[in-house]
Amino acid sequence: MNERRPVATLMIVLCLLPGVGYLAAFFGLPLVRVLIGSFRNNDPAGPAFTLDNWITLATSPVYLEGVFYSIWLSLAPTVLGLIVALPLSAMMQANEKSRKLFGTFYRIPLVVPGIVAAFIVLVILDRGGMASRLLTPLGLSLPRLVRDEWSIGAILALSWKSIPFMTLIISGAMAAISVDVLAAARTLGASRWTILRRIQLPLAQPGITAAILLTFITSLGSFVVPRLLGPAYPMPLSMHMYKEGFENGNWPMVYAMGTLLSAVAMVILLIYYGILGSLGRSDAALQVKG
Repeated sequence: MNERRPVATLMIVLCLLPGVGYLAAFFGLPLVRVLIGSFRNNDPAGPAFTLDNWITLATSPVYLEGVFYSIWLSLAPTVLGLIVALPLSAMMQANEKSRKLFGTFYRIPLVVPGIVAAFIVLVILDRGGMASRLLTPLGLSLPRLVRDEWSIGAILALSWKSIPFMTLIISGAMAAISVDVLAAARTLGASRWTILRRIQLPLAQPGITAAILLTFITSLGSFVVPRLLGPAYPMPLSMHMYKEGFENGNWPMVYAMGTLLSAVAMVILLIYYGILGSLGRSDAALQVKG
């Protein structure tokens, strides 16, 4: 019996090797390379390894505001997309007619590239754009929505893509819930709101989590949309990375910024899972008391 264990372990390792090897070669090693590169010196005459890049990131107001601006450009479209995608996904599960109606409309933005969506927002909401020209005869005017300090136009353009993407994932997770479970809840007198809150959302939690994380990480590294629609200052770290790399040739600083963005995403991921865990424990405690 004990002689078979090494053979079984070896077989498991061989089965996992293609997938693990692929992840290590194409994801793990590049991340390690970026981390090591962040401690390199861009000056050939200086020491090989230095902390100057990280000190600059931690002390420069330009980069610090860029970090917070990048987080804002990630959180705002994610929250807005979740607010729209959750009820939309739930309505698609109501009946076949609503599934066909909403299922057709929400897929339309998926075929529109992000840069096209950014130009649409620019043409419509910029000063002198279509919306302004329509409101001027009525004596009305729009607030500044493009290149404004809150980046409303950039958030709308990012949400253009995030909402259908999140809806696609969340509606798929909700569609996988057994119809018998929902029917049993309705038989017991549960309202639609109760079914959504107590059954659909908890059972679709893995899909909701995947939609949130993918949307957040995608928006965290966005470049084209804030470049077209965002303010001149602050700039997200993605734009600073382009400037430092292709204009200044300071690739160690680019590596440091990329490592910092990855660290920010990991921290927010841990916070998100911590919130989910605390909510799950609270629900369990309430059920025990009940």
